[in-house]
Amino acid sequence: MRFVLFAALILLTHFKSPAMAQAVEVDLELALLVDVSRSMTERELEIQRRGYAEALRDPEIFEAVQTGLLQRIALTYIEWAGAQEVVVSWQVIETQDDLNAFADKLTVRFDPTLRRTSISEALIYGTESITGNAIAGLRKVIDISGDGPNNQGRGVEFGRDTALSHGITINGLPLMTREGMGQQWHLEDLDIYYETCVIGGPGAFVIPVYDWVDFAGAVKRKLILEIAGHTPAAEILPAQGFERSPRDCRVGEKIWQNRSREFGFP
Repeated sequence: MRFVLFAALILLTHFKSPAMAQAVEVDLELALLVDVSRSMTERELEIQRRGYAEALRDPEIFEAVQTGLLQRIALTYIEWAGAQEVVVSWQVIETQDDLNAFADKLTVRFDPTLRRTSISEALIYGTESITGNAIAGLRKVIDISGDGPNNQGRGVEFGRDTALSHGITINGLPLMTREGMGQQWHLEDLDIYYETCVIGGPGAFVIPVYDWVDFAGAVKRKLILEIAGHTPAAEILPAQGFERSPRDCRVGEKIWQNRSREFGFP
């Protein structure tokens, strides 16, 4: 019997799955999900890419990485609209050079905008990316930015709850700017929508962006909080001058239906 048990142990040791054999332990798995829907102009797309690149190159981001138990994290950068595209696949970050290399990949090319806005499918895609990689993070976070509410795919609450069921925290970066087609689909209290319908999990927070000149700074602040595992003094950074009441999580779909009738969209 002892021989049989010993043989079984040997088999388990030598024939475990590749995912188990290659898993890399990190302090944080962070999926950056960035909106590139049609409401975004080419200028806004470039500001986002360059804003993330600028933030990642900042020495304070590397200092945040070094505060972790393992002093390494894993990042991926995914652009989303109605569909999703991986711009930079999962990279383990241990040095400033690693951060610089990741940032360099963000500024190689800028893509045209896509159609519609599906926060829910982006969250589900981000969840699958985290659960399907060969990385074992002590914490798992999806960071999603966007300039409008969900208007395609499954309900935004379904996407949020899917991520939360896997122990993933969701933070939000609502872009409350007015530019291009986004003005037609603008949701005045988008930050409250993100608070009510999008974010969740331990320490989840929202950092609104009111002007594009503030974008890189907001990204830097957000990344430091996420990488170091800190929670803002206020869980949700409040909007300026808005009464904070729960938002209808189907508001985006309703706006799309009304606008599509008005403009003759399919």
